[in-house]
Amino acid sequence: MHVHPMWNTYPDLQQDLLEVVRLIDKSIHIRNKRIEKIISEQIHSGGKLLRPAYALLSSKIGKETNKERAIAVAAALECLHMATLVHDDVIDEAETRHNIPAIHTEYGNKFAIYAGDYLFCLCFQILAKHASSVSNLEFNTRGMEKILTGELDQLHSRYERPESVKNYLSRISGKTAQLFAISCYAGAVESNANRKLTMIAWNMGHYIGMAFQIMDDVLDYKGDSQKVGKPVLSDFRQGIYTLPLIYALRENPVVFEPLLEKRDDLTEEDIDNLLNLINKYDGVKKAEKLAERYTKKAIKEIGKLPEGQYKETLLALTNFLLERKM
Repeated sequence: MHVHPMWNTYPDLQQDLLEVVRLIDKSIHIRNKRIEKIISEQIHSGGKLLRPAYALLSSKIGKETNKERAIAVAAALECLHMATLVHDDVIDEAETRHNIPAIHTEYGNKFAIYAGDYLFCLCFQILAKHASSVSNLEFNTRGMEKILTGELDQLHSRYERPESVKNYLSRISGKTAQLFAISCYAGAVESNANRKLTMIAWNMGHYIGMAFQIMDDVLDYKGDSQKVGKPVLSDFRQGIYTLPLIYALRENPVVFEPLLEKRDDLTEEDIDNLLNLINKYDGVKKAEKLAERYTKKAIKEIGKLPEGQYKETLLALTNFLLERKM
């Protein structure tokens, strides 16, 4: 059993994340062994475990430290995250996830949806068994609703003319930032942090999630598919128009119209032309600057937290996400 090599730099956190994976593993009890195998493969598929990592770090914010509960909350959040990914891949018809075949391509849509549904259930089973307070259960239920709303907004906007920056930020706030915010908040709640500190944790997670998704969208335009874990420009090919395009389109919408009208009939030459236009009008650079602004906001929130080694790790990890190439 192992976790992503990025955690080699943080050996204590690495060990806790291994415990998170072990807890998920031993919590799976399904009669249908095929579904059990699918879920086990998903757990060990090489995800970075960022959300559970932030939950674990945030569990050190308050005065109480209960490692067992913190690991349980982190495990539940990873189950929730994996469930959304499985369903996303079905909806988006994505062929790979972390450079391996997506579940639905190997086993079909029905088995993939069942696996995603089970992971949703597993999230709340783990929380109900281990979490110290129903507040985490209630908060995660409300949070999941916002996450799913963000996913539906993205689905309904496929191939529509690129939206405003404001609408894009609203969508990723639900789609991605919500779960980062929940992770930090839930960890802080389990440490019995006061109301002021739990809200700082929430804000910190929100800003981290916003920066993370913007950089994810940037990597779709400039990343290496082997490092990113999905084909470059995969979002655009699926009619999902993100921030680099939105920024570039504002500069000269006319030149993009022929490409947008082709929808899913784009050739590789069209893709090359699109990348050239995005770079010509500084779409990627402007998106990177906004991600940097959100990162600075997150760092400002981290600065308000009580002192401790966890705080240095939070700072290092948050800066790393802005500079990442994967």
